[in-house]
Order: sequence, then structure tokens, then C-alpha cells
Amino acid sequence: MPPLKFCANLSWLFTELPEFAQRAQAAAAAGFRAVEAAWLYDADPLDLQKAITQAGVDVVLINTPPAHRVPTVRRCAVAGDVGRGDLGLGAVPGREEDFRAGLDLAVRYARALDCGRIHLMAGRVPAGQDRAAAAGEMEATFIANLRYAADVLSKEGILGLVEPINTRITDPRYFLNSPHQAAAILQKVGRSNIKLQMDIFHWQIMDGNLTQNIKTCFPLVGHIQIAQVPGRNEPDSPGELNYPYIFGVLEEMGYQGYIGCEYRPKASFCSGSRLGKEMMDTAEVFPLGGEGSASLSCPPAAVH
Repeated sequence: MPPLKFCANLSWLFTELPEFAQRAQAAAAAGFRAVEAAWLYDADPLDLQKAITQAGVDVVLINTPPAHRVPTVRRCAVAGDVGRGDLGLGAVPGREEDFRAGLDLAVRYARALDCGRIHLMAGRVPAGQDRAAAAGEMEATFIANLRYAADVLSKEGILGLVEPINTRITDPRYFLNSPHQAAAILQKVGRSNIKLQMDIFHWQIMDGNLTQNIKTCFPLVGHIQIAQVPGRNEPDSPGELNYPYIFGVLEEMGYQGYIGCEYRPKASFCSGSRLGKEMMDTAEVFPLGGEGSASLSCPPAAVH
């Protein structure tokens, strides 16, 4: 059975380092062979391409832009601009042209980085609107945009992903909030290159029943992310989830893709943590927080 593979989410890890290139180098030094990031659009794609080449890591996932236009003031290369109130546009009625423009930008960056997955962010229920009242139109908009994206991405050999984000802790207005809702939408979209991004943190908060949900939805899954609940810290920190068991389920199901480490670290990376020692024999790489290590700063306000 092939080992599980883990990638570093550079929007959440190594955030004491201001630049993407520095974080990519730190991830490689920690043992990661691949990275993912939410938003990279404040940096030139050629500069990012140079950074990952020098670090020797692959980029396996990026997001579509959170807003309708790229920020003009350069900040940290992995920060997103959500000041407008957007968190993606895929399901937002009336913003179809903005969604397409953002998709085109994401494809350009993915092409430069040889990145094979793009998270197509659904977006938020518009301010002042009732979720139940807006649900029908938002779902229809999302389905149409996902079909459009499927056609664009098929020409590039890129997989599109949709991710349910919990509305109990992380974002009360996010439209796509449960694996069941996402699975139903994917069935209606009916395109093989649009898959489900399983963030176990969000799934536990919204529904629990993880074993059954993982097994039921597994044929739809195109990427996985992890964090402990409720603090969104290291998987082996105190919390609700038994990750050695969950990893065993994923191995049993034959998962071969990357698992994104998208959490807020309490400590720096080392292989000396309890779970790290347990997993090193079966995982390609799984750097975790070690007791007594220096704390890292919290990530920027990138939510996905």
C-alpha cells in the first residue's frame, strides 16, 4: 500500500516568514515535497515559478481569487484580499463575468506553477439576504459556473475542486457548507474533472460521522486537508479527532493524492511529536509540532 503524502499549506504554515519563496524553502527544509496556498496573486507568476524551482517543491493546489479584482498594493504573496466582503464568486448571482475573469487568472498562475488543482471558491450569501431564500438561485449559478470551469480546465488538464466550509465557526455566510450539499451539486454538474475537496476540519464541525461520510464521498474526492477540531491546530494536538484512525481509513480506501496541512501551528515543525513518530513509518512525510518548540505566528486571514 503506498504511503500517505502530505503537503504544506503556505497560507497557514511558516507564517513568520513574509515571502512565499521563504516559506517554500522552509517547507522543503521541513521535509515537504509539495505545497499548496490559498492566494498567490500579489506576486508575479514567474517569480513564484522561480521560487518553487529553487525550493524543489511542487505546487499541488491554489484557489480562485477571493474577490473580483487583484489587489494592486503588494502584500505578502500568500495573502488574500477579502476586504470587499467576497470569498470567491462561484455561486454569487450577477457576478458570473467576475468569476470567469478570476478563473482565467487562476489558470494562468496554475499553468506557470504546473499546478494541477484549483479550488473554485463558492463565495458567500450576499449581505442582507436570507440563506434559504437565496439558496435556489445560488445553487443554479454555482452549477452553471462549475460547468463553464470544467470546460476551461479540461483544456489545461487541471482538476477543479469545490470545498464545503463550515458556517458554525469559520464563515457563517459561506454558501457551500456541507459534504452532502457539495455531493448533490457535483452530481448535478456531472463533469468528471470537478471534484470534492475534503477538509476534515470543516466536515467534523458541520456533520461529524466522518467514517461513513469519507467512505460514501470517497469516489468524489480530489484533495484532502486536515486540522484538529476545534482549534484548527496540529492534528496531534488535543481535540476531537483521532487522526491515526482517520489516516487508516484513507489508506484502506486507497487514497493516493496529497493531504494538505492547513492548520494553525502551536509549535515549529519536527518529527518528534507523538503522531509524527507513529506516522513516519507509513507516511511519506508528516512534520508536526513538537513540544518545547518555538511558537509560530498565526496565519493571515485566509479562510478556506
